[in-house]
Amino acid sequence: MATATATPSAPPRAGQPKKSKQPQPSFAERWGDKKGWARRVPLLPALVFVVIMTQLPFLATIIISFTNWNANYPDEIAFGTLQNFKTVFTDASLRSSVFFTILLTVTVVLVSLAFGLGISLLLNRNFIGRGAVRTMMIAPFLVVPVAAALLWKHALYNPEYGLFNGLLTQVFGANAPQPDWITDVPRLAIMAELIWQWTPFMTLILLAGLQSRPGDVLEAASVDGANAWQTFANITMPHMRRYLELAGLLGTIYIIQQFDSVFTLTGGAYGTANLPYTVYQTLYNAQDYGLASAQGVIVVIGTIIIATFALRTVSSLFEEGN
Repeated sequence: MATATATPSAPPRAGQPKKSKQPQPSFAERWGDKKGWARRVPLLPALVFVVIMTQLPFLATIIISFTNWNANYPDEIAFGTLQNFKTVFTDASLRSSVFFTILLTVTVVLVSLAFGLGISLLLNRNFIGRGAVRTMMIAPFLVVPVAAALLWKHALYNPEYGLFNGLLTQVFGANAPQPDWITDVPRLAIMAELIWQWTPFMTLILLAGLQSRPGDVLEAASVDGANAWQTFANITMPHMRRYLELAGLLGTIYIIQQFDSVFTLTGGAYGTANLPYTVYQTLYNAQDYGLASAQGVIVVIGTIIIATFALRTVSSLFEEGN
């Protein structure tokens, strides 16, 4: 009796159209899927909580930003005015805070990136105690921002017993200058403290990028006789571009909202008031709710713009990995 034998399916011939992929279910079909609802229902309370705690206050801030609302003049509240936004862009003190916010963010991000890249290149090498050194390098980023600012203010910057003036005395003798760092160079004092705290963050991201370099490409470059600088310029830096962008964008998002260091080190004096501190002064000192809300809306919009670029960079990293 003849038996049927299974024959393997022949591969598609050249020019023969490939089988089309199954159509994806529409949004309505996915939304009506019972299994989909079973996954979404437990998340609804968290979603409602997030909306209530974040979006509703921000919506209220937008509405208040269009009002003339000063707690010192409760009978003069008016709605439907753009005066708050005009004041933000025309007031000299506010322009100064915007300028220092940009200067602080750009300086801290660029210097932290440069230090982070150099340190990550060193930590990427094999040496005894590398794990312990990496852990110590992360430590500044784990310090609470207010505690870090207090540490620099009293342990390092203090003109009487601070470490910096003590080092000047040890190097130059009893006649060494004893500057008051916060008073003499207030902006530089804030930048130095933030660079110290954010360099480990940049180092972590860039070190992860260095360790993801393709080994076969590095080996091929070594076989072809490329020296260290050629390998760094032609292989490492093009590969690290996305990681540098990601670190810079994430650092910008956080530093543009920096408040702790300005409040703790200088209290906004000596021209060091940035936008977040100016919002604080407007709200709690001048009690001008409308103007403070307009300032806050502008800060949030700027942060959202930067965050959008950061999310696109993260998405491109995932696409590159796949």
